[in-house]
Amino acid sequence: MKRMKTKNYLVILSLLIAFSIVSACKSTTGDKAEKSDKACEEEVASNTLTQAEIEDGWVLLFDGKTSDGWRGYNKEAFPDSGWVVEEGTLRCIGSGKGEAGGKGGDIIYEKKFKNFELKLEWKISEGGNSGIFYLARELEGKAIWHSAPEMQVLDNDKHRDGLDTTHCAGALYDLIPASRDIVKPVGEWNKVKVYCEKGLVEHWLNGQKILEFHLWTDDWNEMVANSKFVEYNPDWANIAEEGYIGLQDHGDDVWYRNIKIKEL
Repeated sequence: MKRMKTKNYLVILSLLIAFSIVSACKSTTGDKAEKSDKACEEEVASNTLTQAEIEDGWVLLFDGKTSDGWRGYNKEAFPDSGWVVEEGTLRCIGSGKGEAGGKGGDIIYEKKFKNFELKLEWKISEGGNSGIFYLARELEGKAIWHSAPEMQVLDNDKHRDGLDTTHCAGALYDLIPASRDIVKPVGEWNKVKVYCEKGLVEHWLNGQKILEFHLWTDDWNEMVANSKFVEYNPDWANIAEEGYIGLQDHGDDVWYRNIKIKEL
């Protein structure tokens, strides 16, 4: 009987020790997971760069607090109306008329870029329209789209341009179509990447490459010759090798954040 009690005691003691070890492991794992989650939150904080991005050469074009570095197209200063820095976003306040130029006008970042990888996020209002320009030149008396390719920003479902795939979100506006199925709905953030190196350009939307083209080639010149752009600028196909990054005021509310670039 005494041996049985001793045996039972040892079994119970073994179980208690095992339980304690498992609990400790779970607690440790939980602590690590919590720390990992916090680290992830820090890594994806809006308008910041991770250490890995910094080491890879990325720089912010928008700090989430000021309009530093941005000015109106063909202007010396940031617009005093139409654009605001609001809750960590660069917001275009729509005029309500949905017209190109809006009340603030298009804006550009002050530095020119040649070979680069550009990333940003955008969110559009219902029925809204805007655009992301690159390799832009400032032409006196002209709008930014008279000199630069445009990655379309659009509410595909409510804006009439959504009926034309060359005008859908992500498209090379009026030239190369994009799928309607990749863009996220109004109110949600869309992630964009524009890759530009030695004339090769790629548009990415929400993690998918949606189109690719090469500037200054015969195919490019032919495509542009059959577009509306030559009516406004006969030299439109001759896109600058180095130019400005721009955001369009098309008279609708639109929000931009996490604007960052890496020169190649």
